[in-house]
Amino acid sequence: MSAAVSSRRETLRAIIRSHKRWDAVFGVLGLLAMMVGVLTLAALFTNMALDGIPRLTGDFFTSFPSRRAGQAGILSAWVGSILVMAVTALFAVPIGVAGAVYLEEYARKNWFTDIIEINITNLAGVPSIVYGLLALGLFVYVFGFGQSILTAGLTLGLLILPIVIVTTRESLRAIPQHVREGAYACGATQWQVVRDHLLPYGTPGILTGVIIALSRAIGETAPIITIGALTFIAFLPPVPFTGDPPAGVFDWLFSPFTVMPIQIFNWTSRPDAAFHANAAAASFVLVFMTLGMNAVAIWLRYRLRKNIKW
Repeated sequence: MSAAVSSRRETLRAIIRSHKRWDAVFGVLGLLAMMVGVLTLAALFTNMALDGIPRLTGDFFTSFPSRRAGQAGILSAWVGSILVMAVTALFAVPIGVAGAVYLEEYARKNWFTDIIEINITNLAGVPSIVYGLLALGLFVYVFGFGQSILTAGLTLGLLILPIVIVTTRESLRAIPQHVREGAYACGATQWQVVRDHLLPYGTPGILTGVIIALSRAIGETAPIITIGALTFIAFLPPVPFTGDPPAGVFDWLFSPFTVMPIQIFNWTSRPDAAFHANAAAASFVLVFMTLGMNAVAIWLRYRLRKNIKW
């Protein structure tokens, strides 16, 4: 009897040692795979920084594009990017959050809502060029918005709308059920539960998803090219109540525009090495704009979670 027990123990020890060896092998392979990606990214970022940092002067941020590389800047590009992102956020965030709240808290679970959920999930993986073609036919030709900031913002808003809906629903699902039950037990209506409990508790996750979606949108090029963004623009959208005659409050929405990815694409397509340095500098700025948005998301999530009491 004791011999059989000892044999089983040795067999179990051998199996455990074998599994530990495979765990160690898998850990090493995972570390190597991660280091390949990290070192490649670090090498590319370092090369971009070395080429672009010498061009990061005040004139580079306050000058319009030029045919002379040394005088060219990104003023119209970064202003255009900020305005387009503002329109994108104003369009996608309210609709996305409201749609997610409806699907998660109000909609009945049946075949119709199942179809909607499947389509939303699929839309999150649709190539961005498809959204550009849709916007070209709908916003440019049908609605007559033209090749404007409004068209670009609505296009990118459609692009990130599924992401906002999915991340908002996941944030709402992460809230413990006893929060809902406690509020209903105290006599709260469904809207009061959503307004006073679910949205405040889900805000950290919702903001994180929104800023991650905007970080994707700010670097998109294909849909912006499709709707006709300019590759060379030497003016800014009209400021409200300025000019002769004075511009209207919303005239800037229908102004031609360019954005950072388009400007980078324009410079990289030229054979002159000086323009490539400009492209590296603009890419460096775009990377830090994206990192800044993600840093804001992390900071907001930390502050809001710190203040939440279950």
